[in-house]
Amino acid sequence: MTPRWPARAPARLAAVGLLAAGLVGGSLLAPAAQAPAAAQPTGQCDEGILLPDRPWALDALGADEAHELATGRGVTVAVVDSGVQASNPHFAGDVVLPGIDVVGIANDARTDTFGHGTAVAGFIAAQGVDGSGVVGLAPQARILPVRVYYATGDQADRDGTQLTSARIAAGIRAAADAGAQIIAVAISQYTDDPGIASAVADATAAGSLVVASMGNVTEDAPTPERERFPAAYPGVLAVGSVAEGFVPVPDQHVGPHADVAAPGVAVPTTHHAGIDCDFGEEGGTTSWATGYAAAAAALVAERYPDETPAQWTFRLTATASRLDPDTHDDTVGWGVVQPWAALTFVDDGTARGPDSPTHERPSEAPSTAPPAVIERPDDPLTRGREVTLWVVLGVGAVVVCAVLLTRRPSANRR
Repeated sequence: MTPRWPARAPARLAAVGLLAAGLVGGSLLAPAAQAPAAAQPTGQCDEGILLPDRPWALDALGADEAHELATGRGVTVAVVDSGVQASNPHFAGDVVLPGIDVVGIANDARTDTFGHGTAVAGFIAAQGVDGSGVVGLAPQARILPVRVYYATGDQADRDGTQLTSARIAAGIRAAADAGAQIIAVAISQYTDDPGIASAVADATAAGSLVVASMGNVTEDAPTPERERFPAAYPGVLAVGSVAEGFVPVPDQHVGPHADVAAPGVAVPTTHHAGIDCDFGEEGGTTSWATGYAAAAAALVAERYPDETPAQWTFRLTATASRLDPDTHDDTVGWGVVQPWAALTFVDDGTARGPDSPTHERPSEAPSTAPPAVIERPDDPLTRGREVTLWVVLGVGAVVVCAVLLTRRPSANRR
C-alpha cells in the first residue's frame, strides 16, 4: 500500500537560502555561456564543532525501521563532486574508498577544499561519533569520491580547476567503470550535453543508478521550469527538496521529470574543515536531498542486488509518500522517499502511481463471468417437515378409509 503524506505541516514555508550562485544545489551554467560560480554554505560550520541533536530527516525517512532491513552494506555510492574529506571523524575506517580525480591534478579524491562533496557524502554514509547526532542514511555503504572540480569562480577558471560538462561526463563514466551501484550527482546545468547524456545511458546500461539534483533557482539559474541536466535525462532519479513537515522548498527547479524528494533544509552533515555542519533553517538545497535519495537507493540496492536501476527507481517512486497516490507533482515528483516501504514493496503491477518497468497493469475490461445464481440455503428442518407431512397424510388417509367403511351400508340389508 502506498503511504500518504503526514497531515502536519509548519505554519509557514521554510525559507530557502541561496546556497549557491552557480554550482551548489545543482546550478551550473555552460562554460560557453557563463563561468559557474558558487558560495560556501553558511551555518554552524566552525572547526571541531559537534551537533548532538538527531537530524529530523532521519525520522522523516524512517531510518530506524529501514536499518532493520538494510544499511547499505556491500554497496558503493560514487559522489561525483568536489572530493570527500576522508579525515573527517565520521568517515573513520574504510568508509571513503580511494577516489578518482578527473581534473587530472591529484591521484586521489579523498580531500576536499570546497566542501560540497563532503557534505553530500555525510548524508549517505556518515558514521556515528560520540557527542554528534550526525549519521548517514546508509551508514554501511562505501563512498567512492570522484572529483570533477576543485572550486568555482574566476580563480578556478584561471587555474583550470572549474566544473565543466566534459568533467561531469567523465566523472559519471569513471564511477560506473569503478563498479559503483549508485552515482550521486548533486550538480546540474541548463545545457543538454551529448557527452553527459551518453555517460548516463552507458552507466545505466552497466547497472548503475544515477541520482541527480533538480537544481536550485539562483540568479544564474532563474527559470524554475527550465530543465536541468543530468536530472532530466531518461533513467536518472531526479530529486527535489522538502523542509520539515514535508513542505516542498519553493526555490528549486521543477518539471515533469521530477521523480522524488528528500529532506534538504536544516539538515546537519559532515564538514570538510571540521566535524559537523548545520546548514541552518534558511539553508535548503536539492543537493542535500540528492544525498539522502542516493542513500535510500543504496539501501534498496543492497536488499535487491539483482534488480535493475529502473526497478530500484520504481521501488522508490511507487512507495514515496504523497497526498494522492495517483498524482505526480512537478516539484516533488511522486513524493518523499520512504526507504522501509521501498524495501518491503512487492511489484505485481497494481501499485498506484508510476508504471512498473516489469509488469503491465491488470486489464480493467468488463467481466465476462456468467451472472451469479443465488440459491436458497438448505433448511435443516426441511427433511423433518417432509416426514411429518407424509405421516399426517398417511394417518389421515387411514382415518378417512375407516370412516367410509363404518358408514358403508350392508350388502344384505334391504
